[in-house]
Amino acid sequence: MRIHYTPTYSSWLNQVEIWFSKIQRDLIARGIFCSVKDLDRKIMRYIRSYNRKATTIKWSYKDASNRIKTALELNETVH
Repeated sequence: MRIHYTPTYSSWLNQVEIWFSKIQRDLIARGIFCSVKDLDRKIMRYIRSYNRKATTIKWSYKDASNRIKTALELNETVH
C-alpha cells in the first residue's frame, strides 16, 4: 500500500482531469485495441509522443492593474 499526499486545494485535480480527457478524445475514442496490453502500449506511445512535443506555458500580464492584489497591497488588515 502507498500513501500519496495531495495538495490542500483541488486545482491540481482539474489538470489531471484535462489530461485524461485529452487521452480519451485523442486516442481511446478513435482507437481499435486488440487487448489490454495493446491499449497500454498505445497509451504509453501517445504519452511519449506528447512529451516530445510539449511546450511550457509562460503566463504574463500586459496590464499590471489587472493583477489580483494581496491584502498587504490593498493596505487591509489581515485576520
